[in-house]
Amino acid sequence: VATLGLGGVIGAAVVLPSLGFAVLPSFTGEGVASHDVDLGPISNFPEGTFVITTFTGNKAQGEVSRRTAYIRNNGLTAKKEPSFTIIYSRCVHLGCPVQPNGPTSKDLQKTYKDVTLTPVKPAGFGCPCHGGAYDTEGNRTAGPPVRSLDRYAFSIVDGHLILGDHFSVG
Repeated sequence: VATLGLGGVIGAAVVLPSLGFAVLPSFTGEGVASHDVDLGPISNFPEGTFVITTFTGNKAQGEVSRRTAYIRNNGLTAKKEPSFTIIYSRCVHLGCPVQPNGPTSKDLQKTYKDVTLTPVKPAGFGCPCHGGAYDTEGNRTAGPPVRSLDRYAFSIVDGHLILGDHFSVG
């Protein structure tokens, strides 16, 4: 009985900390960006043009939380509201960074606070790790990914584009 009890204590001492690190952050919200990111005025995003946008997702974490999104201003909807396509830069296969397949305009690069905006003319997006390919809407066209690239939610506040959380697209 003493051996089984000691084995149980040692097992708990090994398993509980690991389980705490793996599960606890999802309940406490730790490590999740809890704030929206101000990407600047809508005028920074020309209509019909993709812009590579890099930003800090969580200021408390610093450069470790630097993220990239591909943003296209689609113009106004029928209700006269701004419309954007905002694509998350991680491949849905294994999370490798997705690259735009097209030329970038480094000479037209802008900065707003800690946000860098670089115009790009992609013919699509590609994952260099395993050959995943996506069209300009983020829909899968080839390779091992099984679905489209994730998107970001957004809002417009006082003429500024505010980036929310990313979500899966079916």
